[in-house]
Amino acid sequence: MLFNYIYNLPNQTNGFDQIAIDTMASVNSFTPLLLAFVFLIIFIGGMVRQKNKTGDTDASTWAVVASLGMLIVGLILSTITGLINLLWLVVIIVITIFSGVWMFLDKQSGGV
Repeated sequence: MLFNYIYNLPNQTNGFDQIAIDTMASVNSFTPLLLAFVFLIIFIGGMVRQKNKTGDTDASTWAVVASLGMLIVGLILSTITGLINLLWLVVIIVITIFSGVWMFLDKQSGGV
């Protein structure tokens, strides 16, 4: 086995997660692209849905929601050693902090 689990995982998936692990092991850019996909789906999907419902969007709030979703996925991927690099976790945390600061400054200036 190429990866070591940080703790003993229950065998709930009957090895189905091995497909994702093997893909991430053979394609180095799969993990960052997966995280970017999660971010963009939440960010763009939330903004489009809010635009359809209210007629206006709040990009800073959706950036925070998307970055928190990306952070959760990144932390889940970090339970298996070798799937995500420490550098990518730092980048995710920095993006989350910057989007939170953006939302805070946007709300202070009288944003929606």
